[in-house]
Amino acid sequence: MKHNQSSKQNQRILRISETTLVIGTDIAKRNHVARAFNYRGIELGKRCLFTNDENGLNKLLTWARSLLEEHGLNDIIMGVEPTGHYWFSLYHFMKCREVEVVLINPHHVNKSKELDDNSPTKNDIKDAKVIGKLVIDGRYTKPQLPEGIYADLRVYMNQRDRLNKDLNRAKARIHNWLDRFFPEYTQVFKDWEGKASLITLEHFPLPHEVVQAGETTIVATWKRNGVKAGFKLTHFAGLNLTHFDELRV
Repeated sequence: MKHNQSSKQNQRILRISETTLVIGTDIAKRNHVARAFNYRGIELGKRCLFTNDENGLNKLLTWARSLLEEHGLNDIIMGVEPTGHYWFSLYHFMKCREVEVVLINPHHVNKSKELDDNSPTKNDIKDAKVIGKLVIDGRYTKPQLPEGIYADLRVYMNQRDRLNKDLNRAKARIHNWLDRFFPEYTQVFKDWEGKASLITLEHFPLPHEVVQAGETTIVATWKRNGVKAGFKLTHFAGLNLTHFDELRV
């Protein structure tokens, strides 16, 4: 296993040749920092500050291509630290322009910060340099992002997971409400998510409101909202005003 990992790292190191421009980028929400190096780790030119939009990404690409021409290079590899989702725009922009983007493990970045100035503190300019040096050392991976229909499926699955979490949080809040203010509720409605139950919770969420409304008003409210006329007798035979009259406010 270790031999296999070493072999892969050697292949990644060999990917960086004398004609390769290595760019380390520190990604933030709106403003990014990029620094460029040759295969020996010597910094080329001044750093590039750019924004996370089309104008900023075009600025980065123009800067990188000018360094290619200035130093007689013909290849670009760009390293990013994949924190959050802010690097997606840069990745897709560069991919469409045939610029290779690779990923640097945030843990490696944190561990390597101290080598230059014995300080592990966060600094965008320093981080861009650290990321570039890690690319040169072959300590990177290639993004494995789905494309086409598979990319759509990932988005849909993420949305589904988010909606399920939101739904579970909403259910937990309703359980909390019933436990605190209407503990007898589930003795009448075994499934509080049923149609008649949800209508009741919407119009009469507290015991005293049920008592004040009375059976006629409650049944009329059910019917007005689409609960069948025989619903009360067949499915909610246990619902009666005697029970509700005894409920605590």
